[in-house]
Amino acid sequence: MSRRDFGRLLGVAGLGIAAPALVGTRGARAATRTWRMSGSAGSGLGGFDTAMKTLMQARNIPCGSLAVMRKGKLILARGYTWSDDATLSVQPTSLFRLASLSKAITATAVMRLVQDGALSLSTPVTQLIDMTPPTGTTADSRLDQVTVRRLLQHLGGWDRDITPDPTYQDRKIATTLSVPLPIGKADMVKYGAGLKLDHDPGSTYAYSNYGYLLLGQIVEKVSGLPYATYVQQKVFSPLGITRNRPGRSLQSGQAPGEVPYYSQYTGPSVFDAAGTTVPAPYGSFNVENRTAMGGWLSSAVDHVKFTQIFDLTTSVLTKASVDAMFAKPETGLNSGGSYYGFGWFVRDVTGGQNTWHDGSLQGTTTIVTRRYDGITWAVLFDQRDDPSGLPYDYTTISTPLHNVANATTTWPTTDLFSQYY
Repeated sequence: MSRRDFGRLLGVAGLGIAAPALVGTRGARAATRTWRMSGSAGSGLGGFDTAMKTLMQARNIPCGSLAVMRKGKLILARGYTWSDDATLSVQPTSLFRLASLSKAITATAVMRLVQDGALSLSTPVTQLIDMTPPTGTTADSRLDQVTVRRLLQHLGGWDRDITPDPTYQDRKIATTLSVPLPIGKADMVKYGAGLKLDHDPGSTYAYSNYGYLLLGQIVEKVSGLPYATYVQQKVFSPLGITRNRPGRSLQSGQAPGEVPYYSQYTGPSVFDAAGTTVPAPYGSFNVENRTAMGGWLSSAVDHVKFTQIFDLTTSVLTKASVDAMFAKPETGLNSGGSYYGFGWFVRDVTGGQNTWHDGSLQGTTTIVTRRYDGITWAVLFDQRDDPSGLPYDYTTISTPLHNVANATTTWPTTDLFSQYY
């Protein structure tokens, strides 16, 4: 069963372990930290604050944010800072890298094109964008069976557990194509077009960043607009979301209101031939190339606002479009009883559906959860590793929040959205 499945929700152990200082934009963090909490919450929701503080303190996570929505109303919007740096203050609108929570954004953009009659889910990718392989290689004969629908459901045939994820092969791609670093999205597409598929398209679920890279290129080709422009016009603007933007790789490109990212690791830069050693969150991977699959910046407040699209309370997508996004794939249920829709994991339960996703990059952990009972939350952290070895997976981060929600019998009727839009 997938680590993201609700059926494997486990308790959090070892919460008393403290982690040493990590490396981020401000270098080593000192051991003495204090709590600062911003934003507000409806009455009776203090358990969410306690859960977030416990998760962060155990791992020495400097920056976190949580937004909770119930039946369309924003009932909690918080920024959490656990740091000795008095200049660091996380707000409910602070921007974090979304990592793979970005996939639902791309899937929504694709479905908007389908809804508007500009694109068909059954069209092969080879009929939409240039999939010419590098010189000296031959495209897999099955590539024309990779449809838009199969890309959305991770059924394209690429399997990163068999063939290394081409979206993290910058240096190899540069060498193969004889192009300088940093490479671009078109270079990634071309390199991947020469890879042998690991499975017959439509036969096997295998999570694929490359597939969502292709979907971003499809949005550009079909709409005639840059990917981010189309998303902002058709997905975010109708919701009044103006803070979201594509992320940048380097510290020098940090957006106003964006948090710093921390990791205990360093890595070779993908921006210079020498492979200069850099903090892992800043240049060991190319965020600009990852927008469609994992490079958007957002706040927790804005991301729960985005999920209103799937509650059918916005003008972005119709019920038919949302139903298509949450429909079972041709492969059916996985061994845990769930499946991947378009940019969302889905589980049918009595009373509705649970849908969710997680995201992970060096310096980033994110989750979004939509419960069948109308409760939605987004959690954003600026870290995904620390010397304690404690997990950062979906189940571990979600469990304390589910426990709080399940124990809450009286919910506030407040709606905080008017403070942010």
